[in-house]
Amino acid sequence: MDLTAGHVWVLVSAAMVLLMTPGLAFFYGGMTRAKAALNMMMMSFIAVGLVGIVWVLWGYSMTGGDGVAQLFGNPFASFGLEGLIGTEDMIGAGYGVTFAIITVALISGAIADRAKFGAWSLFVPIWVTLVYCPLAFMVWGGGLLSADGAVGGAVGEAIDFAGGTVVHISAGVAALVLAIILGKRQGFGKDPAQRPHNVPLVMLGAALLWFGWFGFNGGAAGTAEEAGLIWINTMAAPAAAMVGWLVLERFRDGRPTSLGAASGIVAGLVAITPACANVSPIGAIGLGLVAGVLCALAVGLKYKLGFDDSLDVVAVHLVAGTAGTIALGFIAMPVDGEGGGLFYGGGGGQLLAQVVSVLVAVTLSAVMTAIIGLGIHKTIGFRVTADDEVSGVDLSEHAETAYEFGGLGVGGQFHPTTNVAATENASEKVNS
Repeated sequence: MDLTAGHVWVLVSAAMVLLMTPGLAFFYGGMTRAKAALNMMMMSFIAVGLVGIVWVLWGYSMTGGDGVAQLFGNPFASFGLEGLIGTEDMIGAGYGVTFAIITVALISGAIADRAKFGAWSLFVPIWVTLVYCPLAFMVWGGGLLSADGAVGGAVGEAIDFAGGTVVHISAGVAALVLAIILGKRQGFGKDPAQRPHNVPLVMLGAALLWFGWFGFNGGAAGTAEEAGLIWINTMAAPAAAMVGWLVLERFRDGRPTSLGAASGIVAGLVAITPACANVSPIGAIGLGLVAGVLCALAVGLKYKLGFDDSLDVVAVHLVAGTAGTIALGFIAMPVDGEGGGLFYGGGGGQLLAQVVSVLVAVTLSAVMTAIIGLGIHKTIGFRVTADDEVSGVDLSEHAETAYEFGGLGVGGQFHPTTNVAATENASEKVNS
């Protein structure tokens, strides 16, 4: 079969989505303390390695094909992707793995500064296998929530074009559960040092995420018309969310912040993900504004409710993902004059389907993450020691630091004049 423009677009989109995980590493890495930046970035990078292997061996097989009780596909149906060799389905498999990678990487931000790297490396493949793959099958692979599934057939098929439930709600719930299991950082809410150490790095990460998101949302576009709508909505919603977040900051705190701008962009991207192909550009702007304000307000919930979500994964991904998914019950456009949300006269059927899909995703992710997280925490331990947390997980987990300050300035080990003099004196002693 010849390589078509459609094939090329999916391949390019897959590369763009893969870039999102290093972008997330920058985004999260800049938000941590300097002594935990490398560990935070490594948690994203190891997700690429581990999920890439799981996906080839059994992950892809679990997201499609003949299902087991409509919950997940047969893990051995395309084990090692052997059956896909020589077919164009290999392109779709390549696109799909990038979604699985970014989903589990998102969770890591909730446990920044205090998680064992080995425990996280064990959590990643288990969670992808038991949570992401089954949920992807239920929503996109013909499972429980599809039109022919038990739940989808009863309440209607939910709309999730690019991963509101599969990616963001599942990751947001998992982040909340792990944050509770690991507990609060030392000094949570009191230590002023627990602030982003490199905001330009955060903004660079947000820029890479926004760029990659055009492939994330647009890679599955079926027509030129749909691709154009997705592109505009993926531009408009985060733009509006950024403005909404900054306006709220201006009135609440007195000044708009760079961190708020970056966070608002991500909130808008999350909200438009399930809805990108099914709402109008005006609807995308409205959804972005609402998501930006809601997420900015939700950031403070961790202090009121007492859970330490280090980098606000819950406030951004769970809240915006839920908002975008449920909003489709109101603003989804009709298809060929039929259906649509309440604002288009479509009735309450779509809203019910959206709410049910959210409940299923929340329940599955919460229960399975609790089992996996507690299992690891009670055996090998998920959290570093108090001393390691104080000294920094970069040193304790990787024997590295993100920044080397010892060699800078007069106080360092090298000085251009004193070291030259010392070297000359040593040479003279040797020669004499």
